[in-house]
Amino acid sequence: MATRPKSPRSPKTPDRDESIWDKIGTLGRKKRIKEVQEVQEEGKNAIDSPGNPNAVLIPAEDYNLSDNEQRAMIQPQSLNDPAVKKLLEVLINWINDELADQRIIVKNIEEDLYDGQVLQKLWEKLTHRKLDVQEVTQSEEGQRQKLKIVLQAVNHTLGFHHKTPKWTVESVHSKNLVAILHLLVALVRHFRAPVRLPDNVYVTVVIVQKNGMQLNAQKYQEQLTAQYDDVGMRCEPDAFDTLFDHVPDKLAVVKRSLVTFVNKHLNKLNFEVTDLSTDFRDGVYLCILMGILGGFFVPLYDFHLTPKDTDQMIHNVAFAFELMQDVGLPKPKARPEDIVNMDLKSTLRVLYNLFTQYRNIS
Repeated sequence: MATRPKSPRSPKTPDRDESIWDKIGTLGRKKRIKEVQEVQEEGKNAIDSPGNPNAVLIPAEDYNLSDNEQRAMIQPQSLNDPAVKKLLEVLINWINDELADQRIIVKNIEEDLYDGQVLQKLWEKLTHRKLDVQEVTQSEEGQRQKLKIVLQAVNHTLGFHHKTPKWTVESVHSKNLVAILHLLVALVRHFRAPVRLPDNVYVTVVIVQKNGMQLNAQKYQEQLTAQYDDVGMRCEPDAFDTLFDHVPDKLAVVKRSLVTFVNKHLNKLNFEVTDLSTDFRDGVYLCILMGILGGFFVPLYDFHLTPKDTDQMIHNVAFAFELMQDVGLPKPKARPEDIVNMDLKSTLRVLYNLFTQYRNIS
């Protein structure tokens, strides 16, 4: 059986550009892909050492670092921890409750807070003050400048005058979740937000650094919350809540009575107060008043007579609280930070307890 002859095939004329430059480009891409794969594999081996039960699972794209660049991230397994999930939920709900009247809704902490816009609104709501910054900034540099101003205000409010906080402009703007969580937890505690933070929340943080063709990785445990008592929880409603919310006229009467009581005793040392929320915030008058009411001398070296920062003010108020307990009074429900933060309701509660105990002494 005769076979049909094949049609002659035209010889393919190679395209000069395709045959030379495309092949070089292909070789270059293959080489880069191989290098990236090798670096990724080295990074995984550095982290997932044999026999390690807590293997670090990080997406390969997170290893694409420049030389000597370092990156810190939360190990993905930590984000599935129920306590971490609860902390994120509590913080997001708290922010949304505080900013509900401004129609601001936070869904993702690192994505929604990194540029400083939400942090600005939150600080303004908590402090009842206005920050002089541009409302909307589009450029990255503009965002950093705004965030710098916002964090300066936040750090000042939180008392970070000499100590270094666990967050920076760079860490917040780069969406470092650990730094942002530390910041929010500090705000919750300082302003005694009406929420309950889960105790002793830890996350595993992975630090990866590229050196040449090698990735070096380290892991460590970062504590986000500690063991709190009533910190961060709202006190049970009492008479002062009722006065503030419903009977402002009687509240004014109570304030005048407490001012009269306090000055009756402070005048013995030629001191006098006029504003209960501001005059007691540094704790000096509170320490002096306890000495007068308790009939003992308070050594000047036990407290700061002219406190220079918030930490020294908190020390003074905490020391005054200790003196109250030493004379048999119950531990104040307020925190020292509440008095320093000029929370009038907390200050009135403390002073009213003193009034109840010592109103009959001359």
